[in-house]
Amino acid sequence: RMLTRTSSVVAQVFLLLSIVLVIAIAVIQTNQQQTLSPGLKYGIVLDAGSSRTTVYVYEWPAEKENNTGVVSQTFKCNVKGPGISSYESSPGALAKPFDDCLNKVKERIPVHLHKNTSVYLGATAGMRLLRLQNESAANEVLASIQNYFRAQPFEFRGAQIITGPEEGVYGWITANYLMGNFLERNLWRTWVHPYRKETMGALDLGGASTQISFIPEDSEEHFNGTLQVKLYGYNYNVYTHSYQCYGRDEAEKRLLALLLQKSNTSTKVDNPCYPQNYNTALTMKYFFGSLCTQSLRPANYHPNQLVNFHGTGDPGLCQEMVALLFNFTACRDREDCPFNGIHQPKAKGNFVAFSGFYYTINALNLSGHFSLDDFNSSMWFFCSQSWAQLQFMLPKFEEIYARSYCFSANFIYYLLVHGYNFNAETWPQIHFQKEVGNSSIAWSLGYMLTLTNMIPAEGKLIQLPLKPSLFAGLLVFLTATALLCLFFLVYLCVVSQNRKNITRVEHVFIPE
Repeated sequence: RMLTRTSSVVAQVFLLLSIVLVIAIAVIQTNQQQTLSPGLKYGIVLDAGSSRTTVYVYEWPAEKENNTGVVSQTFKCNVKGPGISSYESSPGALAKPFDDCLNKVKERIPVHLHKNTSVYLGATAGMRLLRLQNESAANEVLASIQNYFRAQPFEFRGAQIITGPEEGVYGWITANYLMGNFLERNLWRTWVHPYRKETMGALDLGGASTQISFIPEDSEEHFNGTLQVKLYGYNYNVYTHSYQCYGRDEAEKRLLALLLQKSNTSTKVDNPCYPQNYNTALTMKYFFGSLCTQSLRPANYHPNQLVNFHGTGDPGLCQEMVALLFNFTACRDREDCPFNGIHQPKAKGNFVAFSGFYYTINALNLSGHFSLDDFNSSMWFFCSQSWAQLQFMLPKFEEIYARSYCFSANFIYYLLVHGYNFNAETWPQIHFQKEVGNSSIAWSLGYMLTLTNMIPAEGKLIQLPLKPSLFAGLLVFLTATALLCLFFLVYLCVVSQNRKNITRVEHVFIPE
């Protein structure tokens, strides 16, 4: 009897504990989900690219500054006009176009937070080229921006020209941060390092440069372009390379320069990459004024002389011309050296391709994942259209972009297939994407997260979660324990009741 009573107490304790633990998990989760968002903090980043400047506003809960995973893009605005490097001869005229976007930003951020909101300006390949070409002009452009922002109510943290590798790594950080590859919420609603989650490679195509960044197969082997990035207490060896003059706009200027070089007249130069029957007159300065085409300048170079280009819409010939923009001989058939003599590890895993990659793919009426054959047939079809037909095919028609999509598509093909060695089998691993949720995939978010230390190198609050199988097992174990205890208690009740009945019966039959 004593033994039965002890077993009953133990079973009751286990039953109560199991029920309390299961309820605790549910209560913590639901309560955490219901906590209201506290005050917000804001950050502003200006992405000063070669062809335009984009203003991004980011926000995050104020108390989560170092336990992040909560930064989101709340506003985006394109500054009217060209990129800041185009103002080399009139830096004073730079400020005016910023006003429109900055006024909208002021409305988006509560007035009492303006003075505590940091503003960062990062300039990319357009300014890198200008600095190489004319350092004093580049400094004047940056000084003009400094003066403009000193008069603004925000806390200006300076205008910098970022390097190609920095641009590549910041883009890689943004893509993986937005995809949840550094942090995720577990069942307890705390931020944890995702279990066995692979990072993605990043492919960025700007106007003046293009970047590739990924973690190589053998991340211990250090290539020339490998940078060690420490995020949330984890080390990542990221290979990154930025190809100057291989941005979409600069590559096309090199193509125009080559076409003029091959032509015997400047009055009518055939361009197989322009749509059939498209005609335009461009000044020599437009394509020879760049550092990327300086070596191709003719002896009789006159900046203001007009060159007439006539589109022939010939996809085969366009491809032959685009191939000339890549130096494949410098590698002498070495497998780890795709073009221009640059040593690159084999591209591995999934990639996200954004910026110029996404916009060109979108113009071809493709999206997300698709085969290399689909890409080729769409490109061939698009490049065979006349200028008149093209106006009905594009969702948004702007002459300067519309005339160049065929070139861009061929350039992307050569860069990815012959440059980075993607093939029919690995091509579907590239995902062409512009944003995740409402946040744009661009280097600007990774830049801000790094500068504000919002991705700490040491992750005290980040612990490895229980393995999903172990966690599920724990829940099953607790539930099973509760049920077993319940069955055991029921069994004890039944046994106890039977004993009482037998005793009563025996008592009745005892002879007097």
